[in-house]
Amino acid sequence: MNLNSRSHETSGAEFALDDMELFSRATVYRSDMMKGQRVAVTGGGTGLGKATAALFARLGADVAICGRREDKLLAAQELIQTATGRKVMTRVLSIRDPDAAAGFVADVHDELGGMDVLINNAGGQFPLDSLDMSPKGWLAVVDTNLNGTFWMMQAAARAWRDRGQPGSIANVVAPVERGCPQVAHTIASRAGVIYGSRSMALEWAPLNIRVNCLAVAGATTEGMRQYPAEGLRSMAATNPMKRRTDAFSFAEALVYMSSPAAEYMTGTLLTIDGGKSMWGTSWPAGKPDYFSDGE
Repeated sequence: MNLNSRSHETSGAEFALDDMELFSRATVYRSDMMKGQRVAVTGGGTGLGKATAALFARLGADVAICGRREDKLLAAQELIQTATGRKVMTRVLSIRDPDAAAGFVADVHDELGGMDVLINNAGGQFPLDSLDMSPKGWLAVVDTNLNGTFWMMQAAARAWRDRGQPGSIANVVAPVERGCPQVAHTIASRAGVIYGSRSMALEWAPLNIRVNCLAVAGATTEGMRQYPAEGLRSMAATNPMKRRTDAFSFAEALVYMSSPAAEYMTGTLLTIDGGKSMWGTSWPAGKPDYFSDGE
């Protein structure tokens, strides 16, 4: 197989994989690799969450997806069930609510007969200089990306502990080592998830619960529609591969982190960003003149 043939360049006008491509795209995994697994995906109605739920179902898992928009969840449910024949349950909720998070985990155990994997994908941000950010805007992002992720992790781990069962958690974050201008709120909250996850990986190792993070950048998904054209060009130009990718690349990584192949992996941060974190700085809202250097 020519590995380069699996890379899919996306134009600035495309913001999501075609639904059918979620099921026709070649994957490196055996079709029954996740058979018998029960997988919960937050933010599973669109973008990376939908792509991840679809791939797990393709590989034999039953899936549970949650999010804030019922129409998106029901559309994803119908799509995945029709294409794979696997069971897909949905719940409308905000992960900011710890009771809702715990209720979702309990429902997954009840309806799917258990839960083996949690993919914390829900989150979001908006591009804005930090000087212009309101308290409401800052807190909304931190409450979702950091607090909401923790509530889901805690609820899942408590359920596994109480049942004496192992589990795997994979948290979708962003590369944070160099920071990123105009999204300080998400960089701060994602850093909290990364280092909190390492702490919880140590605490929960005796329970046979693995906790890992996947740092992603450079995907073209529905969430990118909010960024101006200059910001999108910046994202493609500031990694050494000089292109963006799509959600499928990240979904395959999340499957790996949740599979038997990664049974000895915990407390780990895996970064997939086209090399951006070691090479370039993007400006999601557009580069200020001060930094343009005559460009």
